[in-house]
Amino acid sequence: MGSPYDHLPGSAFWRSGVAEADPTAIEGLCLPKFRISPTDRIMTAGSCFAQHVHRNLVARDWAVIDTETPKGPFPREVLNRYGYALYSARYGNIYTVRQMVQLLREAQGEIKPAEPIWERDGRYFDAQRPNVEPGGLATPEHVTEARAVHLRRVLRAVRRADVFVFTLGLTEVWFHLESGTVYPTAPGTLAGHYAPEVFGFHNFSLPEVRDDLEELRSRLMALRPDIRMLLTISPVPLTATATSGHVLPATAYSKATLRAAAGEVAAKYDNVDYFPSYELVTNPAAGGRFYKENLRSVTEEGVASAMRMFFRAHDPEAENVPRIVRKTPEDDGLEEADLVCEEALIEASRS
Repeated sequence: MGSPYDHLPGSAFWRSGVAEADPTAIEGLCLPKFRISPTDRIMTAGSCFAQHVHRNLVARDWAVIDTETPKGPFPREVLNRYGYALYSARYGNIYTVRQMVQLLREAQGEIKPAEPIWERDGRYFDAQRPNVEPGGLATPEHVTEARAVHLRRVLRAVRRADVFVFTLGLTEVWFHLESGTVYPTAPGTLAGHYAPEVFGFHNFSLPEVRDDLEELRSRLMALRPDIRMLLTISPVPLTATATSGHVLPATAYSKATLRAAAGEVAAKYDNVDYFPSYELVTNPAAGGRFYKENLRSVTEEGVASAMRMFFRAHDPEAENVPRIVRKTPEDDGLEEADLVCEEALIEASRS
């Protein structure tokens, strides 16, 4: 009587599936539960790595939803600086599942986030997306008006979407102690002022992230019953940790928690799938080649390999899958340094 491992494919074994495989094109790594086609209307959101996903889909002329970017011959770098053309709506980076759920609740009129407007040098910022107006706005009223427009566009994006692609980035979050409102960045980093009696720190657990993903799915389906979800995990390590420990185990905890939660929810529902870009980029067989010298930023080769895996899995008939994003006179290509990423400003503020 043989071993139950005797007839497994090569992808089931570390030597043949990883150590001896081409790290840029691992066979059997991405086996989609459902196909996403170029004509499916796709809504994108998540951490700053998700910007790579959005712009690569746009570059391939897939049906990516964008409900806020103004029409006209605006240079992409200018649009991106003000939070446009990064995602399907101008929400900036959404690092935690809890923030995405909170955004939908706010857009549906169920809640109003606490401390919604932060100030810096006499200018006013939307605390839920402080980076979309780099110089802030002149009055709090302007912030409130802009957010009302934004919330309508968020709902419009969800109601149009066939697929929601969400990149999970962090488990660590800063929140309002009294209300539980979460924020994409710590108060005082971009705007506002940190007060320990007002704001606190929390590191989400696996059950919390899993429950938030369950609620996110339910809320999306309430607005768009046939919607499908594709979950990914950002391969970008933490810039810093607010725990009392070292950033290395903090990063390991965060990514393991997010990966486990995404895996559990994807295994539970037919309309939720997981895309293994995290595994491809962090694969030890790559020898770190998909990271730049700072060991955080993902190289162009890493992004291209991940997106090539996506397109080959979901659109295998397509030819000439691009290794890099198409360039235009207004867009000379976005490197990792050009991504709009609030988390990286933590490190910059220490310089």
